[in-house]
Amino acid sequence: MLDATLKKGNIMKINRLLTNVCSQNLEASKQFYTSLFSFNVDYDSDWFVHLISEGRELELGIIAQDHAVVPDQVKGKILGVYLTFVVENVDSCFELSQKLGYEIIQQPEMTPYGQKRMLLVAPEGTVCDVSSPS
Repeated sequence: MLDATLKKGNIMKINRLLTNVCSQNLEASKQFYTSLFSFNVDYDSDWFVHLISEGRELELGIIAQDHAVVPDQVKGKILGVYLTFVVENVDSCFELSQKLGYEIIQQPEMTPYGQKRMLLVAPEGTVCDVSSPS
């Protein structure tokens, strides 16, 4: 049945994908993402921050973890997010991250798949893989 549905093209067309992270401290999370990556604040409230890249093609939302919009069943339990940011120079990001005092869990190193990467933890606990082509 599913195969027939897929062949007919009856699946939902994606018009936009917005990743949201839940945070206990919106300001700290906003500062983290805007200080390291080319995000600008598009919308800022006491429960939600919408970040958008300079070219407006990339978006990231930050939601107050305890806000009513977050279902009670998942408050404080959201897991599984691992954000990857591909940048021009991971070493520059590493230096800035050190200067700003962000938690670095892996310094830049070459990977077997040909990229140089580092790992950070954002203030809300999201693992951020920052990579650049070798």
